[in-house]
Amino acid sequence: MIEPVRIEANPPVSTWSRVARRIRVPLSFAFAIAYVWLAHPTRESLLAGALLLVPGLVLRGLASGHVQKDKQLTTSGPYSYTRNPLYLGSLILAAGFVVAARSGWIPAILLVLFVVIYVPVIAGEERYLRNTFPEYDDYARQVPRFLMRFTRYGNQRGEFSSERYWKHREYNAIIGCIVLLAILVVKMMLWPTT
Repeated sequence: MIEPVRIEANPPVSTWSRVARRIRVPLSFAFAIAYVWLAHPTRESLLAGALLLVPGLVLRGLASGHVQKDKQLTTSGPYSYTRNPLYLGSLILAAGFVVAARSGWIPAILLVLFVVIYVPVIAGEERYLRNTFPEYDDYARQVPRFLMRFTRYGNQRGEFSSERYWKHREYNAIIGCIVLLAILVVKMMLWPTT
């Protein structure tokens, strides 16, 4: 649903990874339509889901302000705790929207999309980073792919930049969340769940 910050170079990846990378945005829009159709929001589910969106947006925003695509291996900020804070933030956002929607189909569809689309994309990005930055292997051994370390990675490089945040257009994630929540509110008001 939320587009992660893209690595701009063309990493050496499998054919499916390239295809997955290309179709993930159009597929996200198709999923958003199915999501709204399948959702059965209530006031309580919307509030609980919206509360879950906050940490996902914060994590994505911090990560976006730290990442320096193609210039250096980013190991500062959230990247000192997890190798994929943008994807982890997106998973937290997805969890928030799952709670907001109250539909058993949505988590199943999200799981399939994640495995079929995002796992190959992440693998391709990791191959690119490994080939581009010699220090990536050491970083990958010490920092988990998705889960978070309890302590910061010791060899941090970089700092948060609001300029990078704006350049990466991470504010679109906030706008997207607000729009989707507004659509769910309208759906709840027009077609209340019993």
